[in-house]
Amino acid sequence: MDWHLVLIPFFISFSCVAAGMPLLIAYLKKRAILDHPNHRSSHTTPTLKGAGLVIIPVITIIWVILQRLSETHYNFEILIISAIALVIAGVSWIDDLRNLSALFRLATHLIAVTVALYFMPDDSLVWQGLLPPFLDKVFAALAWVWFINLFNFMDGIDGISGVQAMSIGIGVCLIGLLGATPQTGLLPFGSVIVGASLGFLFWNWHPAKIFLGDVGSAPLGFLLGWLLLSLAYNGAWAAALILPGYYLADATLTLIKRMVQGKRIWQAHNEHYYQKAVQSGMSHTRVCGAIIITNTILIGCAIYAVAGSRVTGLVISGITIIALLWMFTYKKHTS
Repeated sequence: MDWHLVLIPFFISFSCVAAGMPLLIAYLKKRAILDHPNHRSSHTTPTLKGAGLVIIPVITIIWVILQRLSETHYNFEILIISAIALVIAGVSWIDDLRNLSALFRLATHLIAVTVALYFMPDDSLVWQGLLPPFLDKVFAALAWVWFINLFNFMDGIDGISGVQAMSIGIGVCLIGLLGATPQTGLLPFGSVIVGASLGFLFWNWHPAKIFLGDVGSAPLGFLLGWLLLSLAYNGAWAAALILPGYYLADATLTLIKRMVQGKRIWQAHNEHYYQKAVQSGMSHTRVCGAIIITNTILIGCAIYAVAGSRVTGLVISGITIIALLWMFTYKKHTS
């Protein structure tokens, strides 16, 4: 494996995002585009939002350049995925400014993933032949839409989404470095995600100077969803499930709990496990540190699932996630 496929995209995306943020911050300050805290927030002071205005164009432009320079079977897909991500970013930016309805946002995401899946190869079976091809696409679309929205839901404290995106990108890169041909093609695209996420974390680490905003979280969830689905339909379905495991568990269990309680699941809230940890005294930095440790174990489990035993990787990752959720929920914290 040529290391320049990892290092060059990483440094370019990191540099572009880190350097672009001061310009964006100046613009957002001038326009007074702020996320104001409320009773559901995990922050206490108004904070700029809209980092996706830099992050998403950087990722998509570099992905398209890589597509032109590389020889992978993802070439046409990358053009489509990048274009759709920019459309989602545009709609989400309007949502940041004007608060679009939840139904409109959901419809946008559903149309986006439907178009994306239409242009994927016909033989790209995410569920590994367990479902007929049509149903495979339907359930892949539903899973993708859910991932976009859960990524948005989980973006509630300083650093958390940057950490999660970077962790998934690192996992994709390391799986590609194993040498399996299909996964190797994803490596440079994962590297771009890692660089952009790290560049964003420089500005988003607690105390955050800027938030992603919907313009960042929704399209970033879409792009990460494509990476994970690509892993799945190339045979690494266990890794695709393990890498985002904490986010999947926290968001899904919280949604189920709210449904059982009869609450409006589309409304903003502060009932996620990581938010409970903050409410009980754990700092944003410590929460993100715990997630980093957990994700490091999950990356190891994902690699083992690809190279060794899927069952063992899934079991260990499940135990690790349960342990983190327990710590966030039941342990008393002091900052």
